[in-house]
Amino acid sequence: MNKPTSMIIGAIVILGLIALFSATFVVDETEQAIITQFGKPVGDPIVEPGFHFKIPMIQKVHFFDKRFLAWDGDPNQIPTKDKRFIWVDSYARWRIIDPLLFFQRVRDERGAQTRLDDILDGETRNAIANNNLVEIVRSTNRELEVGEALEEIKETEIGLRIKLGREKLTRLIIEAASPRLQVLGIELLDLRFKRINYVEEVQKKIYERMITERKRIADRYRSEGQGESAKIIGDRERDLKKIQSEAYRTAQELKGKADAEATAIYARAYNQSNESRVFYQFLKTMESYKNTLSEKDWLVLSTKGDFFKFLQNQSGK
Repeated sequence: MNKPTSMIIGAIVILGLIALFSATFVVDETEQAIITQFGKPVGDPIVEPGFHFKIPMIQKVHFFDKRFLAWDGDPNQIPTKDKRFIWVDSYARWRIIDPLLFFQRVRDERGAQTRLDDILDGETRNAIANNNLVEIVRSTNRELEVGEALEEIKETEIGLRIKLGREKLTRLIIEAASPRLQVLGIELLDLRFKRINYVEEVQKKIYERMITERKRIADRYRSEGQGESAKIIGDRERDLKKIQSEAYRTAQELKGKADAEATAIYARAYNQSNESRVFYQFLKTMESYKNTLSEKDWLVLSTKGDFFKFLQNQSGK
């Protein structure tokens, strides 16, 4: 075999290998694919993983994800049925169930995200606009556990009973959007409200109202506390005066009994004879001297007075 022939054979082998490699493709477990020929789909969608074949240079493989995909909507300002303007931020989970139909209608995931924006945002807007705010923020009619001071708040928005609630409302959105997405080869798995809030213009008024309400409740508690404190202080002072009065009365009674008993003892002790009576007068007079006179006192006493008689001797001098 001459050299030119060997080169030709080698080129043919190389071209054959290139053609073989370009004619085969692998579908991963997380993927599904369709084959197009000159831009038009041919054959059935490939949903099973493994090696597959196509015509080189003529046919092209388009891969699509088989896993759950996320849609994250942009926050939208939406009015509720009761004229409350709120920001709604939602998200959803979806997947491609018909790759052929998906390719024919939206081509790729970028086109699918655009259609999801239109359909899901529209259905969310319709659902919120047809319901009051309480239906969007609450899921059940569970009794709210509030204190006595919040009873007035309970009678306002948060105390209203709901007919649908947030969970049923999201299911209605899914039911309304699913038929429109199925014709695109898309299955809508779930939709949730990620965040619901008042618009910025209303938030300030809401916060001011909340602050005013909390201050009113705090003032009420403070007033009740001050009244209770005054009552406790008044009861304490009354009880203290009562205790002091009873103690003083008891002390006076005990003192009176003691004085009476002392007097009776003195009477029995000093009333036994004339000498004991004179001695008793002497002791009382000495006590009077002690309690009346001091080192700096000067007295002029009559010799005939009772105050002076014990200073005399027995002869009267």
